[in-house]
Amino acid sequence: MPLFYAKASDLVTRSIATETIIVPVRAHVVDLESIYSMDQVGSLIWQLIDGRMSVEEIVEAVCDSYDVGREQATKDVREFLDALQAAGLIRSAGTADTDKPED
Repeated sequence: MPLFYAKASDLVTRSIATETIIVPVRAHVVDLESIYSMDQVGSLIWQLIDGRMSVEEIVEAVCDSYDVGREQATKDVREFLDALQAAGLIRSAGTADTDKPED
């Protein structure tokens, strides 16, 4: 069953060259103690998280963009998504059997 993720709404995101910088906004204040920086691969994954693209589709995009096997890409993408979720930057948007959020 495909799994989907969506970005948290209380974030400021900026792309600089091939990196992405994410700063959480808590209680209407930018949390400068929690700045996240993503490299080129992390930035690609971040761009693809939209509540509509499944984890498997994200893995496929990583495989298409970089010289990495499916097994390694699946492991790396899932670990990265778990870390983003633990940091509160993304949330589960459900599975194919549930309603996905609309923009």
